[in-house]
Amino acid sequence: MNRTTAQDKWRAVAAATGPADRAAAEAGVRLAYRTAGLAEPERVLWADSPLAAVALLDGLADRGRSVREEVRTRPWAEERRRLHDALGPAGWAAHWQATGAALWDLNRALADRIRTAVTEARAAAEGAGGPGAARLVLLDAVLGQHDAAWLAAFDGHGERLAGLAAVAAHAGWWWPYENVAVVCERPVELHRDEAGRLDRGDGPALAYPDGFALHAWRGMTVSAAFLAGLEDLTPERIREEENAELRRVMFEHYGYDRYLAVSGARHEHRDETGALWRIALDDDEDVAMVEVVNSTPEPDGTHRTYWLRVPPATRTAREGVAWTFGLRPEAYEPLVQT
Repeated sequence: MNRTTAQDKWRAVAAATGPADRAAAEAGVRLAYRTAGLAEPERVLWADSPLAAVALLDGLADRGRSVREEVRTRPWAEERRRLHDALGPAGWAAHWQATGAALWDLNRALADRIRTAVTEARAAAEGAGGPGAARLVLLDAVLGQHDAAWLAAFDGHGERLAGLAAVAAHAGWWWPYENVAVVCERPVELHRDEAGRLDRGDGPALAYPDGFALHAWRGMTVSAAFLAGLEDLTPERIREEENAELRRVMFEHYGYDRYLAVSGARHEHRDETGALWRIALDDDEDVAMVEVVNSTPEPDGTHRTYWLRVPPATRTAREGVAWTFGLRPEAYEPLVQT
């Protein structure tokens, strides 16, 4: 399989949603054990999400030791070393860039988010062993479809990873132990923006069959309750939000132009640093904000607009931007505007 075909194949695997092919995935699990020189697991159990898998494993006293080292870590490292030696440093670097590199950043970030969400959910669950227990179980996980970057690089270069590839192609994360393997279903929903970031404004950006889900807006983690509240936003609610990142999400959803118009904002000053806007409030001090445009483009090529809350006495855009850096206007001379 050529590099482009392998990359496309594994990109589709990484983004796959819907029911797992359980028979094919279990065959892959058993092949991975045999390839590692291990006896096949006595049982293969299924869970509807990584969270459900961690909960299930907490109660499996007879699971035996983790065999992730034999099943995944060791053959993975040996195959990488073999391919690196065959291609040479420059050849391996070029091969990685052409196959797995683009997938690596997306899947690593997603896997980190899933781990964090599982750890937090288990810590909050009544009777759970706390975040430490969940983290230990998560260390034993094989990432299945979210290992697509490495599997794209190794595709067509030997059969040592065939079992791992089969599980990844047909299921989600899984946990290999001496006596039992626990395998997860794939997500039922996955929503990304044009830059590949988790993104959805009207529901979970990633969701599993049992309801375990991640909510995100343009890559930033948010709560379900926060997203639900976006439909009823008011300028007052936006102004009251203390978290700058959440306030940015509110602005983007509500619309900057709409916010300024509804709030009765007046444009007071513009220079090379940005534009100063002011909103007069009854029975309170003015709200002064500087509109700045990031000169560094986003992954999708757009330039993000930021709104900086500055002191009410601010009279110029430069003065406001300088204040955010703790500087006087005459001392603010950025080499690169960001």
